[in-house]
Amino acid sequence: MECVVLYSLAEGIDRSRVFETYPRHQAYFEAFHADGGGLIALGPFQADDPAGASMGIFSSRAEAERFIGGDPFVVEGLTEPRILEWDAVRFD
Repeated sequence: MECVVLYSLAEGIDRSRVFETYPRHQAYFEAFHADGGGLIALGPFQADDPAGASMGIFSSRAEAERFIGGDPFVVEGLTEPRILEWDAVRFD
């Protein structure tokens, strides 16, 4: 079953730290995907504060857990991830 990971900014974190860390996060998710990780899609919500929340879609809970286990945003305590199993209905 696919999983959605919701990231919210950890309490007390200065948003500038998210932007400073983003290049490491980007390198991590690009390598994770290139290595065959089950990352389907990810990105921030289109909101007034793009550093405040984002999500990723993964092929399984195991892949979602593996991803967040090494993501600089999580490892450095900037975001708090929440994993939700997603029973998606596909229309393609």
